[in-house]
Amino acid sequence: MVFAIAITIKGNSQVLSFETVKSNKFDYTKLAQIDTLVNKYVSNRWLIGSTVIVVKDNQVVYHKGFGYANEASKKVMPTNAIYRIMSQTKAITSLAIMQLYEQGKLSLDQNVSTIISSFKNPTVLKDFNTKDSSYTTIPAKRELTIRDLLTHTSGIDYTAIGTPKMNAIYTKAGIPSGLGDFNASLLDRMKILGTLPLKHQPGEKFTYGLNSDLLGCIVEVVSGLSLEAYCQKNIFDPLGMKDTYFNVPMSKAERMPTVYMEDDSNKIIEWSPTFRDINPNYPIIPKTYFSGGAGLSSTAYDYAIFLQMILNGGKYNGKQIIAPRTAEIMTSPQLDFKFNGQDDFSLGFGITSEKSANLNFRNKGSFSWGGYYGTSYWADPKDKMVVLIMTQHNPNSHGELGGIIERIIYGSRVN
Repeated sequence: MVFAIAITIKGNSQVLSFETVKSNKFDYTKLAQIDTLVNKYVSNRWLIGSTVIVVKDNQVVYHKGFGYANEASKKVMPTNAIYRIMSQTKAITSLAIMQLYEQGKLSLDQNVSTIISSFKNPTVLKDFNTKDSSYTTIPAKRELTIRDLLTHTSGIDYTAIGTPKMNAIYTKAGIPSGLGDFNASLLDRMKILGTLPLKHQPGEKFTYGLNSDLLGCIVEVVSGLSLEAYCQKNIFDPLGMKDTYFNVPMSKAERMPTVYMEDDSNKIIEWSPTFRDINPNYPIIPKTYFSGGAGLSSTAYDYAIFLQMILNGGKYNGKQIIAPRTAEIMTSPQLDFKFNGQDDFSLGFGITSEKSANLNFRNKGSFSWGGYYGTSYWADPKDKMVVLIMTQHNPNSHGELGGIIERIIYGSRVN
């Protein structure tokens, strides 16, 4: 079931300034409550560091770093810190797919098996033996489509953070989670994934999984470029996203904040490279497995450019990255059910429903997502606004921070 809503902002050639532009649309005395709030979290050691950016009407109206990039050395968090954005990678991979769709190189309802043959004749998990990870299957009712991957309804789960049964099956088969420094051929791993059972029937329900890694592989096969090279040529360079990478250059590595976690008493400590088998140094370790679901690192400013382009109907700095109609499709509900019981899902974003809008401050139709290490964003077409709140902290017992910042931002507007 497919729906479409109009993005209200038309194409704009204006380039976002890295520095803040004072706007008469905000009461800055009220907006300064963000400073007080985040500094309180840092002083109470509920948070080590963060970057917050607010874009309104194609202008950066608020952009600040707080706390420390590294607490031990007292290195201050810069506004141009390069964050491991993890699952914020997904929307960029979806954009790459939609570009190929526009070019007629693939269709959304095309079977994945026409591109990667191992996905022919898929099966669904029936019984699982916890002793040796053996299993039985039943035939899937139909094949997986590219649309299934974009909407996370394929039945593909996640390694490491997925369900125990599917994690065991994937791990035994050598399927990576995409959340680290795994170095192999993306195509080779996805070919193996195609031989493994699905968690459920295609299209049956929403399961957050390796769909975007598979989409990234499809980009590689169809375009003939690595996902890294494709995104650089067709997305990052045209948009001027100069600090977004699958492999962060060593010359910029010092701009990456330290990753933090919490121990059993909720005390913040540095992330252990052995915790969940995720090495936080993966962005600077050369790799060939470019995870379309979690592989990128970026700045708040760079990602704001990406979101502003979507708000602009696919246009930024005079360049049409995707057609306005495609931008509408990417940010419109695509499922006939709520993916989390409350919100809609599009082709790469969570979409704020009317019920959710009534409980929060962003408007219905806002599109959003986040990343495993504590980065988050939303873009509000009605208010013509983009917001990113970036941290490197998971687990986080004070995850309420984002909601409070949202309340401050909307409460600071001047009509």
